[in-house]
Amino acid sequence: MWPTLRYVGGVCGRIGCSVAGGFLRASGPVSGVLGLLCRGGRSSSTSSFDIVIVGGGIVGLASARTLILKHPELSIGVVEKEKDLALHQTGRNSGVIHSGIYYKPESLKAKLCVEGAALIYEYCNLKGIPYRQCGKLIVAVEQEEIPRLQALYERGLQNGVQGLRLIQQEDIKKKEPYCRGLMAIDCPYTGIVNYQQVALSFAQDFQEAGGSILKDFEVKDIGIAKEDPPRSKDGMKYPIAVKNSKGKEIQCRYVVTCAGLYSDRISELSGCNPDPQIVPFRGDYLVLKPEKGYLVKGNIYPVPDSRLPFLGVHFTPRLDGSIWLGPNAVLAFKREGYRPFDFNARDIMEVILKRVFSPFILSGFIKLVFQNFSYGASEIYKACFLSETVKHLQKFIPEITTNDVLRGPAGVRAQALDRDGNLVDDFVFDGGAGEIGDRILHVRNAPSPAATSSLAISRMIAEEVQQRFKL
Repeated sequence: MWPTLRYVGGVCGRIGCSVAGGFLRASGPVSGVLGLLCRGGRSSSTSSFDIVIVGGGIVGLASARTLILKHPELSIGVVEKEKDLALHQTGRNSGVIHSGIYYKPESLKAKLCVEGAALIYEYCNLKGIPYRQCGKLIVAVEQEEIPRLQALYERGLQNGVQGLRLIQQEDIKKKEPYCRGLMAIDCPYTGIVNYQQVALSFAQDFQEAGGSILKDFEVKDIGIAKEDPPRSKDGMKYPIAVKNSKGKEIQCRYVVTCAGLYSDRISELSGCNPDPQIVPFRGDYLVLKPEKGYLVKGNIYPVPDSRLPFLGVHFTPRLDGSIWLGPNAVLAFKREGYRPFDFNARDIMEVILKRVFSPFILSGFIKLVFQNFSYGASEIYKACFLSETVKHLQKFIPEITTNDVLRGPAGVRAQALDRDGNLVDDFVFDGGAGEIGDRILHVRNAPSPAATSSLAISRMIAEEVQQRFKL
């Protein structure tokens, strides 16, 4: 049991509710895993499980893998609403293996990121998954940033990050010849990897150990299973019914939700605490033209603003040789809205109605908007005008011009917002009470560095599941 496991007080007492380790050795390539079969090696029926995990992203798949390796006697299933796995936050990020320098000492993020980075490197080595430990520079370009940079360095030391050192202008040039800066933190432990490939490898491990994956299964209802026939042995053994949008039902003893962008919706509609609420932020990337790739060798990051959970626009090399620049952070009008004009009325109205017109949390959304109005307006302006983003990038590499960049991919970050309008910075997990709530564990907030931390998070979830559900 992790004594620092953070919960928000939830109650799941309704009878029915509507809701939208050791390592296995590689037995073959991972490249074909997108076509995963629904059945694993276990002989039990895919209509009933001891544990059902909702969500086929990297956290859900890592948790499923760890649970089945720790409890091989249990039947475990993963349900995913998409036709393939790891398509959203897992497959739409910069691919950085974070070192753990940014996060408040003793927080879950700090502990799990440092542990998780070591586990990811170990796992990739064991499975033959390519990565590059290319390092990172966090660069101060203005005198006023140096005290914050030095404080960040001390925080990294407190968190136990390996190999950190403060370097001056001449050493910055040795590592990044085209980067200007007054002082920087050298983080040699930072790397890059394809997290979708890692997640699909987790899925392969899970299935080879006997787990089942049900794709195209969008959860729409969780309730008490009907006994058929009444008082049947199976009806007592698998008391929870999980139904999808097509009317298919599976039964289980326990549920773990790792629903990412929909974590609040599933939690609230299952009768648990509505807070923290997920607010989607879109991050747009630019791509450096290939002929300009020589300008960047490793990750180059700005000194972050401690008031915000975003790290700022940065330079990130990719395994394919490309260089991504970004992301920005603008409010998205759709939870899976990867284009600027994507809009979903339900998604945006939930944010507005719950955060503005609710009499109990009137100040929350308004506080968020007004406290961050200048930052938000600046991000929107830069998203609209390429030249404005390039001006920011030129603070670090003056040689970059508007002609050197192209618009690239985008991702959407699930950012949790508390009742007071504060952006929740740490990982949050939530349980409940009652006939259903006693059998559910929700992962409520797991933004970056959740991919880096995924194996460490999965160990924590496995321990909590064992204690909470008395396995």
